[in-house]
Amino acid sequence: MMIQHSIPFSTELEGWWCVISSHQIYLPAPRNKIPFGRLDDLAINLAKPEVVHKIGEYEGEPVYTISFDEIAQASQEEQLDEFVGLRNVLFEQNELFEFAARAYQVQLFLKTHQYCGQCGGPMKIIDWELATQCDPCKHRCYPRISPVIIVAIRKGSKILLAKHTRTASTLFSVLAGFVESGETLEQAVHREVMEEVGIKVKNIKYVKSQPWPFPHSLMCGFVAEYDSGELNICDDEIAEADWFEFDDLPQTPPAKTISGQLIEFTKKLVRR
Repeated sequence: MMIQHSIPFSTELEGWWCVISSHQIYLPAPRNKIPFGRLDDLAINLAKPEVVHKIGEYEGEPVYTISFDEIAQASQEEQLDEFVGLRNVLFEQNELFEFAARAYQVQLFLKTHQYCGQCGGPMKIIDWELATQCDPCKHRCYPRISPVIIVAIRKGSKILLAKHTRTASTLFSVLAGFVESGETLEQAVHREVMEEVGIKVKNIKYVKSQPWPFPHSLMCGFVAEYDSGELNICDDEIAEADWFEFDDLPQTPPAKTISGQLIEFTKKLVRR
């Protein structure tokens, strides 16, 4: 559903509350779940906001988001213990991850678009859509979405997996990269694969997508087949890469991530 922003706050508003602080969300004990009720019911000391933003519905009830950083009343150090990273929600409560991700991205947009990037004047939120506009120069901004291709490549009964240099994780995953200006998604697949591991691919097929709030990406998932070339790893991007049999995979991302789902999808293709 469309995001409904700037709803006047009322103590009678009841629903699910995504309280965002930086890259974290409030998940109070003992349930460790996005809290439900009225804002006053939350076990957290908050000043009353002027407005809230409705970002969807869950189990027939509205889902609202507010920013903890803007309306926190008590010392933040006393309250941040129950804020957890968005990845925790993805891995432990996948059904609510989409709301946590959307809430974070809405709050990030509003925080980073208070002033015009063209003339420096103050921005205001448009009434009828989630956008900000500068009245003097009419420059308008929408929430940023950065498309990223992510692709599982198979060669016979094997899959190509890599460990990336930008993360301390020991996980091996499929290849991914940002789409450049003027590229199609398929062109981005060819370019990223060639740049990162030096091979050509063929038979590129779209599988699915997943919003990824790190910070505002849309992961566009593909599978492809090896075409030609030898692995030639880009040291700036890839720490290690190799072809793996599905019976002997290294540690890979969980199935709730799009990378884990692409690996499983490719496994089924191989074993048909």
